[in-house]
Amino acid sequence: MVLMDIFARFSKAVLLPGFVVIALFAGVPANAQQTATPTKDVKTDLKSSLTDLSSLYQKEVDRLEKQQQQSKELYNDGLISRVEFEKGETALADARAKVEQVTKEIAAANQPVPELAILSDSTASSAAVWSTGNARIDGLIRYYGKQYGVDPFLIYCTMSQESGFTSGATSPKGAMGLMQLMPGTAARYGVTNPYDVGQSIMGGTRYLKDLLKMFNGRVDLALAGYNAGEGAVMKYGNNIPPYEETRNYVKLILKRYAIKKPTS
Repeated sequence: MVLMDIFARFSKAVLLPGFVVIALFAGVPANAQQTATPTKDVKTDLKSSLTDLSSLYQKEVDRLEKQQQQSKELYNDGLISRVEFEKGETALADARAKVEQVTKEIAAANQPVPELAILSDSTASSAAVWSTGNARIDGLIRYYGKQYGVDPFLIYCTMSQESGFTSGATSPKGAMGLMQLMPGTAARYGVTNPYDVGQSIMGGTRYLKDLLKMFNGRVDLALAGYNAGEGAVMKYGNNIPPYEETRNYVKLILKRYAIKKPTS
C-alpha cells in the first residue's frame, strides 16, 4: 500500500506552459520540505512580472489602435498606400497576440503548485523535466546547447519568452522564428531561413553563447543583450538598459530559469 501511494503521488507530475513544476514523493524530511517556500515566492514574483508585462503590452495595443484608426482615415482619403495600411494592421495583430500570450501565461501561473521536495533516499536526486511539446525541437535545443556550451534549459526559457515555441512567429520589429532573430543577427550567424527550426535554434544559441562570453557569464546581461542588443547593454555601462520591456523580459526569464534548473 505504501508503494502504491508513493507511485500515485509521483504520477501527478505537472508541466505548466512556460515554466516547470514538479510533484515529488511523500515522506520527506522536515528540512527538505523547507525548499518549497522559495518556489512559492518565486511564483508570486513571476505573476507580478507577468502582470507588469501585460500592462506594457496592452498600452502598446492601445497606442497602435489609435494609430491605425488614423491610418484608416488617411487610407480612405488616398493619402497612404494599401501596403502601409496593411503593415499597421499586422503590427496591431502581433501586439494583440502578445497580450493574449501573456494572459495565458498568467492563467498558467495561477494554477496551484504541487509541493516541491527532495527524495528521502540520500543517493537519489530530483530532476525536473522540460519540453516544448515537440520532440525534434527539444532534441535540437539539447544538441546545440551541448555543441556551443549553453545550458539547454536557458535556451528553452529564452525560446518560451521569445516565441512561445511558434516557429512561424514574426514580431512587429521584424524578429523571426523560434528564437526571434533579427535579420542582421540571422546573417551574422549564417542563418539563411530564420523560420527553419534548426537554423533558428543554432543561430539563437550561438548568439547567447557570444553574449554570455561578452558579459563574463552574466546571464542577466546576456538576456538583456538578446532583447535590446549588446550595444544597449554596453551603452549603459554593462547594466540592464532602463527599458521597461527589457527589464521585464530579463526578470521573467530569470525567474523561470531559477524555479527549478533541471538536468538535461
